[in-house]
Amino acid sequence: MEFPAELKYTKDHEWIKIEGDQAIIGITEFAQGELGDIVYVDINTVGQEVAKEEVFGTIEAVKTVSDLFIPVTGTVNEVNAALDSQPELVNSDPYGEGWIVKITPADLADVDGLLSADEYKSLVGA
Repeated sequence: MEFPAELKYTKDHEWIKIEGDQAIIGITEFAQGELGDIVYVDINTVGQEVAKEEVFGTIEAVKTVSDLFIPVTGTVNEVNAALDSQPELVNSDPYGEGWIVKITPADLADVDGLLSADEYKSLVGA
């Protein structure tokens, strides 16, 4: 199982990567493995500011639907359009082509309070 060191993680199994003044968010390899085959991603918060740890969408697997929680307060700018026709990208490439949203964080310093790869590894018992 992968835990890229350049990412930050949440206890709810989302990851975040900062690129300039933007952030990319997805779910972890651990989370997609627990959910099983992803069949649909529903994000209805584009253009909205979402507060840290609030729900910004849902992800549907064959047997369950789970909420997606935003790691830091920010405005949702873009949804990964590829997931409309290929939601399985979340399973096959959770840290790459399977990203879910891009946001503009309200305060980039908030990312510092998230879990490191090693802390997240300990959380999931890896």
